[in-house]
Amino acid sequence: MADDLHFKTLTELQSLLSSGDMSSVELTQALINRKEAVDPQVQAFNSLNTEGALAEAEAADQRRAAGEIKGPLDGIPIGLKDVISVKDRPLTCSSKMLEDFVSPYDATSTAKLKHAGAVLFGRLNMDEFAMGSSTENSAFKTTFNPWDLERVAGGSSGGSAAAVSAGSVPVSLGSDTGGSIRQPASFCGVVGMKPTYGRVSRFGLVAYASSLDQIGPFGRSVKDVASVLQAIAGHDPKDSTSIEQDVPDYSAAVASSKGPWKLGVPKEYFGEGLDPEVKESVQKAIDWYADQGCEIQEVSMPNMNLAVATYYIIATAEASSNLARFDGVRYTHRSKEIENAIDLYFKSRAEGFGDEVKLRIILGTYVLSSGYYDAYYLRAQKVRTLIRQDFMKAYEQVDALLTPTSPFVSFKAGEKNEDPLAMYLSDIYTISANLAGIPGLSLPCGLNSEGLPIGLQILGKPFGEADLLAIGNAYEEAHDHSNQHPKL
Repeated sequence: MADDLHFKTLTELQSLLSSGDMSSVELTQALINRKEAVDPQVQAFNSLNTEGALAEAEAADQRRAAGEIKGPLDGIPIGLKDVISVKDRPLTCSSKMLEDFVSPYDATSTAKLKHAGAVLFGRLNMDEFAMGSSTENSAFKTTFNPWDLERVAGGSSGGSAAAVSAGSVPVSLGSDTGGSIRQPASFCGVVGMKPTYGRVSRFGLVAYASSLDQIGPFGRSVKDVASVLQAIAGHDPKDSTSIEQDVPDYSAAVASSKGPWKLGVPKEYFGEGLDPEVKESVQKAIDWYADQGCEIQEVSMPNMNLAVATYYIIATAEASSNLARFDGVRYTHRSKEIENAIDLYFKSRAEGFGDEVKLRIILGTYVLSSGYYDAYYLRAQKVRTLIRQDFMKAYEQVDALLTPTSPFVSFKAGEKNEDPLAMYLSDIYTISANLAGIPGLSLPCGLNSEGLPIGLQILGKPFGEADLLAIGNAYEEAHDHSNQHPKL
């Protein structure tokens, strides 16, 4: 077995399994060993069902021996953000509120992964209830960046990105409400995708902001992400926001589509606040596309400067509503210091929720309150429409947009905790895609002078994931960024 097993792509691991050079049990055990070796430093995992993972791997080996392979994910371990339901496994959302909760059912994404033969490999740490940009808001631990263990992995899907980056698992699932897949992918030097809203079922995803949340994959390569998206995409009658639309063959699209494309560069993404080294690296990627014959065109997104404010009104309003169900009465943390029903409700929520979650619930309740609904929430929804129209106008001229994923590289743990606005601005380039409901892909496009990853973001038309993957794959195949790994 190769020394670099932990950093092999999904495609490479499939080849090893198909040739018989390695079994799924051997692969799973190797990753368990890797997790035990590096996770005390990285802290990406909340839990790992070792016995269950090995049993699923053994079943995959038996299917392979019988010639009954389920597909490209059969026998491949995959990690899940601890906000996606897995039957009979913990579902904590990295919160004391759900610390002892065990899910009674599978999310649709989980069920599809099981159907594809994937080995479910542990629950991954996150910002509590997906509220944060650094995975410092977890009630249990901070997840650190494998490239520099003094720095954050990003958030809220920091555990999902860091586990792939550290070589503990080849692929993982996260959720993206305002950049929570793409930003940690950028910080950790891996590939991450937020699909179009409605492309992947949200059934079994614990809701933060229901009109913004979307499940998506992390991987070492664009092709890895395409394979996982293929498995989880599609209409689901259990999710009323799931769209009835055919799912393309993403892997075939990646292999066959070579461009050239018309690519837009939104000038608002390259202004004040963008780190010069990030700007330089992303500009080199844009220049590379131009050299390949792509038509590069500057476009304008005039309402982009309103995206962060709009997001934090809509997202917190929806969070205030969604998190009302965590009340200490049914399946959540229940305070022991209670004398009456009001105590039960107030004290259970006060003890169970962390500071950032409380802050967002309070803000969301405020913008929905009588006298303020029209001034804030209704106005934010109108601005959201304008932001979507900006994208749709741009897509009349171009096939996709090229931008930085984040205005800066990973920052040191604790650095932005005293300045919430600075923390929120780390998602300034990703939030607008969630407001518009469009797909976004982040992939590595270089390292800065300190050796920290920089991410290129590609934003596409609604349900244009196949094009995004093809555009990203063309760049990836011509560069060596995906073959660079942290030295843990």
